[in-house]
Amino acid sequence: MPQAMLERNILHYPQLDTILRMEDFIRENSGEYKKKALWEALPKKMIYQTFCVIFDYLLESGKIAQDKEGHVVWIWNPELVQKYLNKPHLSWRK
Repeated sequence: MPQAMLERNILHYPQLDTILRMEDFIRENSGEYKKKALWEALPKKMIYQTFCVIFDYLLESGKIAQDKEGHVVWIWNPELVQKYLNKPHLSWRK
């Protein structure tokens, strides 16, 4: 879990199905909403604190990003990552 998440005083962590539902909605509506509008547009309502915990997790894990205007965009592409990881001339440096 990202360090920023561990430093917070969170009383209740969201369930996996809630996280997956939010991921799917963002993926399908990438770039259409800003943060608050996204929360309001979710098909199943959730507490704003829960939404913020999930949102911060998705930002920290590199699955979403916000453009300079604040629109939320889905950026995670595991197929592309795998494609580059399989290239022998590319390697990780430590």
